[in-house]
Amino acid sequence: MMIAERLDDYGKGAWIALTVLSFLLFWPIGLAMLIFMSCSGRMHAWRQEARAWKQEMRGLKHEMRGRWRSGGGCGWGGGDWRESRSGSGNVAFDEYRRETLQRLEDEQRAFDEYLDRLRAAKDKAEFDQFMADRRGGAVTTT
Repeated sequence: MMIAERLDDYGKGAWIALTVLSFLLFWPIGLAMLIFMSCSGRMHAWRQEARAWKQEMRGLKHEMRGRWRSGGGCGWGGGDWRESRSGSGNVAFDEYRRETLQRLEDEQRAFDEYLDRLRAAKDKAEFDQFMADRRGGAVTTT
């Protein structure tokens, strides 16, 4: 089968294209192509290739997941992004980065405390206004 060997050299894309083309020209020829590919084991081989590829991808996925968790992925540790295990290699930059992150965390904490005090003051002012209105005899009915 010289034609089949030639198509095998081109790969499964050639087989698929020929099958589609044969279905478009005359459907019984397309059906015969499908039967031939099935009986010759070509479709089975493609299925085996697909299974092998999927298995290889699963293995790579598990390997990358393990690397990421162990700190080997992208040079960043598996934990907090600020705690790079390998560092940048520049001691001065690593120190600057550590100090800057610490300063930003302190500013965030101070800002959160300021907002808490502001909310407490607003709540106290609203409560005092409510009590003053209540003591003054202003009763509202709805």
